[in-house]
Amino acid sequence: MDDRITPGLFHAAEGVEDWHVVRGVAEARFATGSFATGVALVDAVGRLADAADHHPDVDLRYGTVTVRLVSHDVGGLSERDVALAREVSAAARDLGVHADPSGVQAVALTVEAMMTKDVLPFWQAVLGYASAGDDEVADPAGRWPAVRFVRSRDARPQRNRVLVALALPHDLAEERVAAALGAGGSVVGVAHDPQRWTLADAEGNEVEVATWQERG
Repeated sequence: MDDRITPGLFHAAEGVEDWHVVRGVAEARFATGSFATGVALVDAVGRLADAADHHPDVDLRYGTVTVRLVSHDVGGLSERDVALAREVSAAARDLGVHADPSGVQAVALTVEAMMTKDVLPFWQAVLGYASAGDDEVADPAGRWPAVRFVRSRDARPQRNRVLVALALPHDLAEERVAAALGAGGSVVGVAHDPQRWTLADAEGNEVEVATWQERG
């Protein structure tokens, strides 16, 4: 097993200029210009990953391919990520594809609460997330923003000014709402259409759950 390396050591390595570390993950976004070229790059990444027995997350879009590298067994980056990053960049160059770092980022939401342990289970349930430590929940598939929880010294009795909008498949929404209510949430608003709910955690932070049916 390779040892974990720091983001600084990753960036100091040669041949990883296309890559940037965000929240402990090395990420590169390649501007392919067409879907066919993107498929070709994904195919190349797949072959390289299988050969290395080290598999990244890959996001294929019409004009871009984003690759994210991390070594889960060491809880961070390793030399395996450096090696595969070099190979992926070389494959991109062979296809005439260049890196476009403008879209590299990681987004997380923050919820302030007097008692974070009282509100975290609600957000984990309503979002269908998994625990990512004592103060964070995250999408198991790595697609959507994580939610962090920080202690607030003072209660805020006014209605929260941030509303999280959550769209769900119509046949799964009621089950998710029930899970959120079972995790300490409450219903603070229901639209005339039954496929839309406004829920709140134990301290009033809100999420609006809706399906395509509420839009007719």
